[in-house]
Amino acid sequence: MDRTISVLGSTGSIGTQTLEVAEACGFRVAALAAHRNIDLLEQQARQFHPFVAAAADPTAAAALRLRLADTDIRVVAGEEGVCQAASLPQADTVVAALVGIAGLVPTLAAIDAGKRVALANKETLVCAGPLVMARAKEKGAEILPVDSEHSAIFQSLQGSHDREVKRILLTASGGPFFGKTREELEEVTPAHALKHPNWSMGAKVTIDSATLMNKGLELLEAMSLFSVPPEQIEILVHRESIIHSAVEYCDHSVIAQLGAPDMRLPIQYALTWPQRLPGPARELDLFSCGQLTFARPDLETFRCLALAMAAAREGGTAPAILNGANEVAVARFLAGKLGFLEIAQVVEQALRTVARPPLTLEGVFQADTLARRAAESAADALAR
Repeated sequence: MDRTISVLGSTGSIGTQTLEVAEACGFRVAALAAHRNIDLLEQQARQFHPFVAAAADPTAAAALRLRLADTDIRVVAGEEGVCQAASLPQADTVVAALVGIAGLVPTLAAIDAGKRVALANKETLVCAGPLVMARAKEKGAEILPVDSEHSAIFQSLQGSHDREVKRILLTASGGPFFGKTREELEEVTPAHALKHPNWSMGAKVTIDSATLMNKGLELLEAMSLFSVPPEQIEILVHRESIIHSAVEYCDHSVIAQLGAPDMRLPIQYALTWPQRLPGPARELDLFSCGQLTFARPDLETFRCLALAMAAAREGGTAPAILNGANEVAVARFLAGKLGFLEIAQVVEQALRTVARPPLTLEGVFQADTLARRAAESAADALAR
């Protein structure tokens, strides 16, 4: 397949696995972008020889420019540089794998350039889903999901019509603390929370999986990707992570996508759709899967998911407030300055106190800023 890609967030978990897929499938790499991990970014640049390498951190970009001075790779800096990587004419597809709301503007740059966007940055749709999807429709850009759950839904929807869909069944692994009580979670440390039973992911996503906030963010993402209200999405805890999600149709037939828990499969499908190619993802051995189980999520213990569901019902900029506050709370927890259960307390305080700006691009960033301030104050109060 003739495919040329740009990878935003190339040094992260999704980014590195995307480059594995690119190498296995023979895709060309036009641009690489990261925040500040220039050691790995330099290695990637020398291996794939892109036209452009971008570092969002200007100091890191300056150092990278010196390191790559013996090449003809153009090094660019800051958000503007990342946007250049996102809109590079030589690429037909952009993998948006930056973490957090920092991925929103570069994703919009890729959309404005009419690219196929393989979207792994869920915060883009969480915070500004209606705006992003409208922009993609206006510019004729494709948005294809990279999250394993949304890829599974997308695959299960192939050949269907909207009116035939009864509901989306969004699966969750349950994280490392499934079945625990609030009392048992009082003394959870970052080291405990980072031990995911099935997936290898970045720290932020892994903590979100432990609190079940990740599933709340995916609920919001699914609403925009598939144009469905929250009432049409049901979350199931599926500990084995074999069924990645499913769609129930009006005739009560359920179509699901199964696979080994390997992110390279949904990454590759977003790059090759509507075709499939042999790739590096692990083969699923059904004989070794054992029993497949399903349970309802515990919304009392895992309050982050309940808060995300409430924000989904409210709409507007409430999801942006949820996301901004959560980013602050998770960072505090990872730094050892906030308890595990206090993550939800911080997010709830922000949702309760922050005014809702209008749902415009400017309003989304305003909501994010206000949410972060409220979350910092709430976290400080808990630390006293």
